[in-house]
Amino acid sequence: MKVVFDPEHSRHHPKTYIKAGTFQEPQEIPARADALLAGLRDAGHDILESRDFGSKPRAAIHTPGYLHFLETISDRWKNEGMENAEVLPNIHPGRHMRSMPTGIVGEVGYYTTDMSAPIGEGTWVASVASSNVALTATELVIDDLTAKKSAYALCRPPGHHAYQDQAGGFCFLNNVAIAAQYALNKSKRVAVLDVDVHHGNGTQGIFYDRDDVLTISLHCDPTDYYPFFSGYAHERGNAAGEGYNINIPIKPESGDDIYLGELEKAKTALKAYAPDVLFVALGLDAFEGDPLIGLKVTTAGFSRIANSIAELDLPTVLVQEGGYNRDHLGANINSFIAGFEGR
Repeated sequence: MKVVFDPEHSRHHPKTYIKAGTFQEPQEIPARADALLAGLRDAGHDILESRDFGSKPRAAIHTPGYLHFLETISDRWKNEGMENAEVLPNIHPGRHMRSMPTGIVGEVGYYTTDMSAPIGEGTWVASVASSNVALTATELVIDDLTAKKSAYALCRPPGHHAYQDQAGGFCFLNNVAIAAQYALNKSKRVAVLDVDVHHGNGTQGIFYDRDDVLTISLHCDPTDYYPFFSGYAHERGNAAGEGYNINIPIKPESGDDIYLGELEKAKTALKAYAPDVLFVALGLDAFEGDPLIGLKVTTAGFSRIANSIAELDLPTVLVQEGGYNRDHLGANINSFIAGFEGR
């Protein structure tokens, strides 16, 4: 399988991570991509450079105000003399707060959903590079749909928690949404299957009112798991999008067999929708040894999951999302790709 990668991902190197009210060791760091890349090289995959697609693909998904915020906030934060080197909010607009503030602290809160997406001086460059990785992989697949090709986009930072106008959950630009919209603009019928352990809330939010993209997410039950406020089965889309969003929450600590059983529901919907291109938001954080404990998928289980997805026989773009056990990332991504390729 062709792998697309950009070393500029390392420009984003978070130093701050707040979870459940405590400062913890950051999980979404450059070593994640390094571990994935090392494993892929060991397995002999072709590593390709990404190319720059310009601003239009990300502007097709994200609002102008949000893109300006991401590109400029680090410099403006420093110019304001803020004590913390990384941009972090201390307030978010609640259910009864609807105005857009003009002060920088309020602006940061407005454009972020939580405190797990600190913005540093290299975050914008890394995020743009990550989206270009997804777009390059997409171009490799859609240039000839009859060949039913696949490609893997080693994206970092990840993207599926990013909304049109909000960062969160380690995510800034929604790579899989940008790539799916790019394919849609090329007159391809597209669907997104999210297999990260966390609900793809940003991707859901972007397409929730639309009937031109089918979005399906399998994830750990969000009742007491990030992102908490979305990912429930009753969320099926809105207005024209009614029925085009499917959530399949899975009981915590479920293993391979339960996951594969739930995946069959997603495959039934995908077969009925019959997309030209399938985008898989590929999280490896469902792994049984992942520090963000949710599900208990084994390394061998990733191969079985991938093989099941490959049975759909669709041109497929694999877009990397989460996965934080760096000691096992290489083995897990190779297991997934081997399963997808029927090895």
